[in-house]
Amino acid sequence: MSRSIVPAGVVLVALLSPLPLRAAPPFELKSLQLDLPDSDRTFPDGPGADVINGNCLACHSAGMVLNQPALPKAAWSAEVDKMIHSYKAPIDAGDVPAIVDYLARIKGAD
Repeated sequence: MSRSIVPAGVVLVALLSPLPLRAAPPFELKSLQLDLPDSDRTFPDGPGADVINGNCLACHSAGMVLNQPALPKAAWSAEVDKMIHSYKAPIDAGDVPAIVDYLARIKGAD
């Protein structure tokens, strides 16, 4: 009886060789349309609504802000300041008073 011995190097090369690559299936992008609820698209009308819509909706939904607890005006001022300095929100300094007044009016605490 005769045995054939395969050198270990040949076995190692065979095991480590990459498998033949198969062609990947074509990648297809599909357009989607998403309808968001109207109530969450903008802040309620009132003085300063245009300023808060123009600044805050870039990062937050109106619903996310409106679901926050009621805060005193000083706390809203600190929140807006945090957005500008910690998160680098591009809010013009001239818009800050209108934003703070709006938030204190609709979500203010005594």
